[in-house]
Amino acid sequence: QVQLVESGGGLVQAGGSLRLSCVASGRISVINYMSWYRQAPGKQRELVAVINAGDITNYVDSVEGRFSISRDSAKFAWYLQMNSLKSEDTAVYYCQMMTGGTRYWGQGTQVTVSS
Repeated sequence: QVQLVESGGGLVQAGGSLRLSCVASGRISVINYMSWYRQAPGKQRELVAVINAGDITNYVDSVEGRFSISRDSAKFAWYLQMNSLKSEDTAVYYCQMMTGGTRYWGQGTQVTVSS
């Protein structure tokens, strides 16, 4: 079993920054990729950013240039640096990891951006 624990959410004014963290523990095998999703009220969960084992990253267009995903393999951790936050970034953010052919999710952390 693998557990993911997120931290770093909160309330921030528009234009501000937040850094989300996710740490994995448990029976972790080869990690295929690490990612961040978000779900705003009344909307479907969407992929925000992903980083694979080769450190190749991809972002949804709406956060390109503002968000940055990174990882620390030794700590089984990954991060989402969010800059120039907008009200439309308000959502519950979830980390996800694919390892050993199985997807695992964090519990979610609320990010609220006030305008």
